[in-house]
Amino acid sequence: MNKNHSFFHYLTIGAVLLYLLVPLLGTLIYSFSTQWHKTILPEGLTFRWYGELFSDSLFLKAMGRSLILSVGATILSLLIMVPAIFSIVVYAPRLEKFIQALIVLTYAMPGVIIAVGLIRAYSNSGLSMVVVTVGAYFVGILPYMYQGTRNSLRNIQAVSLMEAAEILGASQFTAFLKVILPNIMPGVLVSSLLSFSILFGEFVLVNLLIGGSFETVQVYLYKKLNVSGHIASAIVICYFILISILSSIIVKVTRSRKETF
Repeated sequence: MNKNHSFFHYLTIGAVLLYLLVPLLGTLIYSFSTQWHKTILPEGLTFRWYGELFSDSLFLKAMGRSLILSVGATILSLLIMVPAIFSIVVYAPRLEKFIQALIVLTYAMPGVIIAVGLIRAYSNSGLSMVVVTVGAYFVGILPYMYQGTRNSLRNIQAVSLMEAAEILGASQFTAFLKVILPNIMPGVLVSSLLSFSILFGEFVLVNLLIGGSFETVQVYLYKKLNVSGHIASAIVICYFILISILSSIIVKVTRSRKETF
């Protein structure tokens, strides 16, 4: 039974990995191929598409804009949500159900409807739509930041830690900064990475709100799909490499923190 169980266990994992990696491998090969229409394997390999991509200033600018929007919204969420969630979990636990209900409502509105509502509300207000987009991004990642931070606070028993720190003479701010925050940092970093990945791949909101005046990498990718599938594949691979690098950094940071504590 154990051998059969192990076999099916590894078979399931292998099937899932195959399902996830085959499309990515096909995209990678296509991004290096010269032609790939009539044969099983590409007719030739070339770095031409990557050369064209990185020599295009529009792509570099689009990548920079995507990073600015995604990183800015993620940092804003960290600065506001982490202290707010800590305060709710530790000092106002009765509000948790109400806050959870509000945050879940963010799933109820499709991106198109949100974008149309934001355009009608702010198009004539004089406020930059880039700022509006950052605000929309902030709201969009609330569930991920809330759940990850809340779970981390629960796991370390934040209430007990705060009580112990205050008994030893630490102020609430000092206890949060030097006791709570270092202990929940791995969970916060993982939530931040997830939020950043979602925002970096966002297309509907950014295309409708600022797509024409503030082109991001997803808008750039959408335009290139109608021009060259090779370049579009190269963009996808660059996106995957960026997320992989960030994931590796987060994993190393969280491991080093666990070893320290």
